[in-house]
This record gives sequence, C-alpha cells and structure tokens, in this order.
Amino acid sequence: MTTLRVKDLPDLPGRAAWNAILGPAPAHAPLTGTRTADVVIVGSGFAGLSAARRLRQIDPNASIVVLEAGRVAEGSAGRNSGFMIDLPHELTSEDYAGAGDDRAMIALNRQAIAFAAEAVDDYRIDTNFFDRAGKINGAASDTAHAHNESYAAHLASLGEPSEMLDARAMRDLTGSLHYRSGLFTPGTVMLQPAGYIRGLAAGLSRDGVTIHEESAVTALSREGIAWRVSTSTGQISAGAIILTVNGHLESFGFEQGRLMQLFLYAVMTPELDADTLARLGGKSRWGITPADPMGTTVRRIDAGQGGNRIITRTCATLAPGRKVGPGHVARAARVMQQKFETRFPQLKGMRMQYAWAGHLCLTLNGVAVMRRLDDGLYSGCVQNGLGTARGTLTGIGAAELACGITSDITHHFTAEDSPRRLPPQPFQQIGANAVLRYKEWRAREE
Repeated sequence: MTTLRVKDLPDLPGRAAWNAILGPAPAHAPLTGTRTADVVIVGSGFAGLSAARRLRQIDPNASIVVLEAGRVAEGSAGRNSGFMIDLPHELTSEDYAGAGDDRAMIALNRQAIAFAAEAVDDYRIDTNFFDRAGKINGAASDTAHAHNESYAAHLASLGEPSEMLDARAMRDLTGSLHYRSGLFTPGTVMLQPAGYIRGLAAGLSRDGVTIHEESAVTALSREGIAWRVSTSTGQISAGAIILTVNGHLESFGFEQGRLMQLFLYAVMTPELDADTLARLGGKSRWGITPADPMGTTVRRIDAGQGGNRIITRTCATLAPGRKVGPGHVARAARVMQQKFETRFPQLKGMRMQYAWAGHLCLTLNGVAVMRRLDDGLYSGCVQNGLGTARGTLTGIGAAELACGITSDITHHFTAEDSPRRLPPQPFQQIGANAVLRYKEWRAREE
C-alpha cells in the first residue's frame, strides 16, 4: 500500500477581499464518515472546478467529489487580480513576450476563455463577473513605454491587435496623471474572481457535483486499484484522484525542490462614495497591468462587481515553506498605500479596507505539472502566476487524462519538460528575495 501524508495545509493571511465584498456565501458541509466516488478532486480553485466541469461533460453519470481545505473562493482563486489573459504574459520577461512565437499558447488561452464563457452561460453566472473589457499595460516611464513598444511589435508579428494610448487617454480612463502611456489589448476578460468561482461552484452543485468545504486532505493511500482520501473528519475511496493544489503539490510529496513558492499582496479601498468618485474621475471599470512585470497592478470596479473600489497589487515574497505571516502583509500594505497615493493624489489619506496575500507557484523553466503522477493519480498544478487561464487549462487537461482523452491541451502540457531543480537553500530564498527587492525597486514608478 502506498501512503502519501500531506505535510502542511494552505494558510493565507488577510481576508480574501473579492469574496468578502460579495457577502456571505452558502456553505458546503465538510466530508464526514466514509463514502465512495468515481473521481475526487482536491482543490476548488480555477483548476479544480474546471476539472469537475470537464469530467461532467465527458461522463454525465460520474460520481464527482470536490474537497476544499477552506471555503470556496477564500483561497488563491479569490485573491488574484482577476485578469483572464489570452495573450503571452511571461512574468519572467521584460515585456511579457514568450520565448517562442506564442501562437500555440494564445490558442490554448482562448480555449480556456471559451470554456469559462460557456460555463457562465450554462450556470447563469452574473456577466458582471466575466467582463470582456480587455486590459492595459500601463507605463509611467520611458523605459516602461519602450517595453510596451517592444511588446506591441511582438504582438504585431503574431497578427494580434493592440492600441497605444497616450497620457491624456490614460488620464481620461483612470483619473490619474501617473501614466505616460498604455497599451490596450482587447482579448482579456476581467473577472470578479470570487464571483466567478462562486458561480462555477453553484452551477456544478446543481449539476450533481458534490463539494465539501473545510475538508483539508491529510493523506492519500493506494489500496489495490483505488485511492483512499483522508481528511480529519472523513474518508472517501475513488478510482481516480485529481490534485489541483498548485504549489501545495510539494506538500503531497511531488516536485520537491523544483517549485518556486511565491506570495503576492494586494489591498482594496472601502466603497467610494459619490463625492470621492467625483474627485477621482475616470471610467468605472478598468484594469492595468504594469508594462514592467515587477510593477504595480491596479483595477477599478463598480457596483456590479462588489462596489466602487480600487484594487492595488504589488510586492512579492519567495517562501519555500509555503507560508507568510501578517508582517509580510503589513509591509506590503505600506508600500501599496504609497503606490496608491502616487497614482491618485486626489484621494491621499484614504485607508484601505482590505489587505491580503495570495499564493502562486512558478518553475524556473515556466512549465506546469499537468500529468499522471501515479496509477489513478493526476495533477493539474503549477500555473506560473497565470491561475485564471492556465489553471482552467490544467484542470481541463487533468480531467481529460483521467478519462483517457487526448486533446490539444493534454498534448501541450504532457510534452513539457519537468520542472528544473532550484538552487539549494538558503541560497534560493536569500538570493531570490534579494532579486525580487531589486526588481521592485527598479520598477518602483511602474
């Protein structure tokens, strides 16, 4: 008998603001007692719920159970910035361009967006939570503007449209004089990530998928042709297990020493009243990623997405132990307060209502871990900071692998190399965080 004991559990400081602003959600009961299923999915984020939907499409009669360690939309799926991006978005590059011609990845990203859009229609998810608004790479300096020009040229070589916005257009959009220019690309979907995930979970529940919250997996045991999944309050046996736990794949004993465990931080304003909105100006919805990937992401949302608010995201910490604490959030919140006031001096002094950390996972060579790990055990993990689209894809792919189906998605991810081994500790953590601080300083205007 093979037994995998889980070393640690997700622990993210700060409230998941995207979820909090939607108000209370219906609870799913924890797993109790002993039961069986055809497939158990561990994790209810973009990958896990996409895997459940794909399994339901393949076999409408399959018994599918999703186990979530906490609450749906409280984990990293409810803590990201909500950009579902179709185009190349390589975070380790200078301008997001990938190493190749990127056409294959664009096609796959658009499959993910189409899959999500179909779920929005089928499950009657509020379309405010799935806004085909496009996004902007904002540039505050000449260097960043040059990154945008380089990226625009790369997109043109791929036959992809983009539009350069000048400083006045950026001011009219955002109400901020901070930006020198911006590069608009039309294909990104702007999610209310918690709203989308909640809607997906609700639709799957109506479709016969069982979801158990507060059901952290503590062990996996191979017993003959089946796996037994244990939590603190129950057990479930299934012929197939799909792990959609992103960087916590290491906690299950896989790819140890090969996954970069990164935490990003964000803050959100209180709801802006009419007077504040008048002082702010600009449009009611927009999303800006920095032209330099180490810069600051900013979004504005409106009442349809949880209130008139501004979200600011920046700062990163490499934490091989997969945990950061309140002190990390407080330090990042101080930085983001300054970034916010630099962009919106007319709102100087406004204190943030929420501050939080989110966990993402990268590999040195930019590969995912979407494959068969053992007989009946599959992974849809390691999204390289692109959890909305890449998570959707790896979830779909893992479900297809579990059912013996091949597709463009399974071909792409199973053909990738294994993750490269990271430098040994303590050099990895010390060196990586030093590099992150330097890159943040270099991109401080962005």
